[in-house]
Amino acid sequence: MESDDEIGTVPELGLGPSGASTSGRREADGPERAQSSNAQGSARRRGRTPADKEHKRLKRLLRNRVSAQQARERKKAYLGDLEVKVKDLEKKNSELEERHSTLQNENQMLRQILKNTTVSRRGPSEGQ
Repeated sequence: MESDDEIGTVPELGLGPSGASTSGRREADGPERAQSSNAQGSARRRGRTPADKEHKRLKRLLRNRVSAQQARERKKAYLGDLEVKVKDLEKKNSELEERHSTLQNENQMLRQILKNTTVSRRGPSEGQ
């Protein structure tokens, strides 16, 4: 597994000890400039050189790797938030179920009291 520092860097594709820039082109201060400018001009017309294509491919792979890691981290944070929300909702649901049960019992007792009070006011003979 690569470290975070290695993931964040794009490898240099040098053309030898003369040095290369990050774009894979030779630096402008050398006697090879006249030769390389013709070679680069024809390479531009034909498309990218294999080294440029490989460099571009490696940069794309690196961007994709970093993007995938960020997506995994976002997903992990999102799932963590969902788990917290689930626990809160389960707790609230439990409290509401308990309150519902209490209110049902209270309602049943009040109905019984009301029934007993109504019968006692009318008297035993009025109910028939």
